[in-house]
Amino acid sequence: MVNRKPRTVMYSRKRENKTNYLKRLKLLLSRKGRLVVRFTNKRVIAQLVEFTPKGDKVLVGVDSSVLRKSGWQYSCKNLPAAYLTGFLLGKKVAEKKYKGEMVFDTGFKSPLHKGKYYAFLKGVLDAGVNVLHSGKDLFPDDKKIQGAHIQDYAGKMKGAHNEHNKVQFAQYLKSNAAPESISSAFAQVKQKLMKA
Repeated sequence: MVNRKPRTVMYSRKRENKTNYLKRLKLLLSRKGRLVVRFTNKRVIAQLVEFTPKGDKVLVGVDSSVLRKSGWQYSCKNLPAAYLTGFLLGKKVAEKKYKGEMVFDTGFKSPLHKGKYYAFLKGVLDAGVNVLHSGKDLFPDDKKIQGAHIQDYAGKMKGAHNEHNKVQFAQYLKSNAAPESISSAFAQVKQKLMKA
């Protein structure tokens, strides 16, 4: 007779790749608020979450689709939108007068240096919120945050590959948003968020 080890059944959230319990435990042991950010196929969802004995409590939450109200006609999940969403969340956290430090919670994702997650984090920091991080070399440069890379690419593609340009920026063109003017749109939306 073969002596078999009993099969361990993982928590359903772990099976469905929704929660990394080891990472979550490390974040909870810090006893600090968690700055939670998740990227979906269409938007950025961000929250300030505190752990309580009854479960997580969301203190502030923001969805990047709310940027549309400020005039943002471009993608709600690209690098400039990530920064603007972080900036908006940071403003809301500052309004709540949240004093504690926060830790950055990216879930299962390992953020890439100078990528969207760090653009989001820079937006939160620029709004005046205190989040633990390891240095300035993580963040994309200001031109990239403002969408200059998208603008430059659209400019290069406009003359030579007009059909490709229409396919590449189909969603922008559908909403009457010219990819060549994304940097100025970024500046206008940021100004509106600062005044709000």
